Amino acid sequence: MTDAERVTAFWSQLGLPGLIDVHTHFMPTRVMDKVWAYFDSVGPLVGRPWPIAYRAEEDERIATLRGFGARSFTAMLYPHKPAMAAWLNSWAAQFAARTPDCLHTATFFPEPEAARYVHEAVENGARVFKSHVQVGAYDPNDELLEPVWGLLAEAGIPVVIHCGSGPVPGKHTGPEPVGRLLARHPKLRLIIAHMGMPEYGDFLDLADRHPDVHLDTTMAFTDFSEEVAPFPPAELSRLTDLGNRILLGTDFPNIPYSYAHALEGLARLDLGDDWLRAVCHDNAARLFAL
Repeated sequence: MTDAERVTAFWSQLGLPGLIDVHTHFMPTRVMDKVWAYFDSVGPLVGRPWPIAYRAEEDERIATLRGFGARSFTAMLYPHKPAMAAWLNSWAAQFAARTPDCLHTATFFPEPEAARYVHEAVENGARVFKSHVQVGAYDPNDELLEPVWGLLAEAGIPVVIHCGSGPVPGKHTGPEPVGRLLARHPKLRLIIAHMGMPEYGDFLDLADRHPDVHLDTTMAFTDFSEEVAPFPPAELSRLTDLGNRILLGTDFPNIPYSYAHALEGLARLDLGDDWLRAVCHDNAARLFAL
């Protein structure tokens, strides 16, 4: 079977109309090229190669996702320095306008202009934001972001936040900074990327304490991740307990394995078809009112 056939068989057998993938990447070409160059050279950093499975032109990547049956997806993009986020947001707005099945995505960076351009993005219809604590190397509690978090909490707009310490730790990664953020803004709809890998249990604890916190499955439970950051078997029952707040994410196209394998990794957890239906479609449909 082809990759698309395996993916289609997965969601068809569950009786779903397709998938909703909350963690996919679309960026301006020159930014995506730099991201791919990073992964091409990341072997020494993480101890093994990281080939890009779906390296292709933008139109082909969109067609591939649609061919998998992704009914809605995102354009996760993020700045690594000041004076970059507003430009990325402008590009993302144009991308969403020409790609109606993409949830309009935006981002931010701790800088004096952040509150202004985040407000503009919200006014322009942004449905989800991306915060990359690791790549941006910033503290989510930076005072320059305080009005941003307040605005997003009030608006109820989800934020996919890469705050776990995988694949390599950063100065501000880990559960502690996010815990302090949620203590001030308990209504934030954070989506913890990668299930908080490798600090799975700590981020599940945060979700237990904060009913608006979700987690996405990006790269978790795959052979690639299980080799270096296995999900603790003792925590499996908690995935059922929080089953209405776990969302499908894949990191497409920047994954070193097939899209189908990410789904098969979820299935082999053996948590039941109802859990899979919720994770792969229904939870995100409810969160984003799709």
